[in-house]
Amino acid sequence: MSELIPVRQMDPSHPSDKIYVRDTEGLYQRIRAFSLWALMGLYFGAVWINVNGQQIVHFDLPARQFHLFGATFWPQDFFLLSLMLLICAFGLCFITSLVGRVWCGYTCPQTAWTFVFMWLEEKVEGSRNQRIKLDRRGPTLNRLRKKSLKHGLWLLVALGTGVTFIGYFYPIRELVPDLATFSMSNGWAGFFIGFFTLATYLNAGWMREKVCLHMCPYARFQSAMFDEDTFTVCYDGPRGEPRGPRKKNSDQRTQGLGDCVDCGICVQVCPTGIDIRQGLQYECINCGLCVDACNQVMDRMDYPRGLIRYTSANALNGLASGWLRPRVLIYGASLILMATLVVVLASTRPALYLEVMRDRGGLYQTGPGELIENTYNLKLTNRSPQRETFDLRVAGPEGTRLLQSLQVTLDSGQNRTVPAVVQIPASKISASRSDLTFTASSQDNPALGISTDSTFFGPAPRPGSPSRNAP
Repeated sequence: MSELIPVRQMDPSHPSDKIYVRDTEGLYQRIRAFSLWALMGLYFGAVWINVNGQQIVHFDLPARQFHLFGATFWPQDFFLLSLMLLICAFGLCFITSLVGRVWCGYTCPQTAWTFVFMWLEEKVEGSRNQRIKLDRRGPTLNRLRKKSLKHGLWLLVALGTGVTFIGYFYPIRELVPDLATFSMSNGWAGFFIGFFTLATYLNAGWMREKVCLHMCPYARFQSAMFDEDTFTVCYDGPRGEPRGPRKKNSDQRTQGLGDCVDCGICVQVCPTGIDIRQGLQYECINCGLCVDACNQVMDRMDYPRGLIRYTSANALNGLASGWLRPRVLIYGASLILMATLVVVLASTRPALYLEVMRDRGGLYQTGPGELIENTYNLKLTNRSPQRETFDLRVAGPEGTRLLQSLQVTLDSGQNRTVPAVVQIPASKISASRSDLTFTASSQDNPALGISTDSTFFGPAPRPGSPSRNAP
């Protein structure tokens, strides 16, 4: 007779029980706290750092420029930015294939803000047991005071998060004074500050683990990056089972028990509320808090540490386990290749960019003296580190010239669009389309120049008519 999988009926309209996370101490908790606080400090601090008058991280959407740690990227560098995002994605796959979801446990923004909100909650309402008792009491003045203080602190952190996030798009040194004096000229900035404040408050304060369990897609497809050699938090079942309580100095072997005392602390410290003893679960964020909690219990019982530990399925089963395997090598090779490509592309970016855009008002016009005219918009971007003056020229069929000479002076990082009218004698046009080359060159630095091709439109020669260039 085949075995049936036990099924438990769930009421989707019934909310799950609230998780009261117990505080713990240990190596992984210290590493996690350091990582999360450092990332929070980086997030709130980087927006205030200026180098040479420029915010080191600034996504200047009106100017279509991204400033990242001293490097400036323009729309023409979209491929480079896309490649950087691919590196981040493959880096996540690479780390996950090695050590599981450590990104979730140690560096994820949702984890970081939830960590801060829970830290504030513990400071205001007390330990796990105190929070449970507080929530089970009826309405009291003390409960109202603590809840109001907690949510007030949450909203302050959420507001700081929203203001800082918008500060990466709207210069923070202008944004904060504008907010303080209620003189913001950009209504959208105020809207998005409110939006991200509310999102932070709800995600980190109320939803918490629900984001990890139900909203985050990473939890769903992580299994595609796991294998039997991936390091994850594992419970040593053969050593721990059968589990059960016992006195400290008793011999658990004579009682037919394993090392697990069934205290449940590993469940109480878990941010997602799972029981790691039930095996690997997609809800596990690999934070290692259950490892620290279990090690403390093992120390008190004078048992060896490591009943719950970071290990691989193969190592747990006594099989050979290694770091170098096809999946890891493929991810690693892809990372090296893309990182090399980014370095090469970034180091060879031209210091000058010239974009030629035809005027869409008409294909051509006939000027005085049988001159055919085309109008263009020339967008010049100075990526060099100093102010430069550029001469603009055009080359094409014989007699090609600009209606007027063009010179453009640009500061470093500045761009400007100038109109240009190109004239060609009608007698020199032999086809309806002619090739042109626009050139921009620096007056002070001959090595700084660029050329861009375009097309000149003129009247099409009549079939069977002699060439206009014929004598």
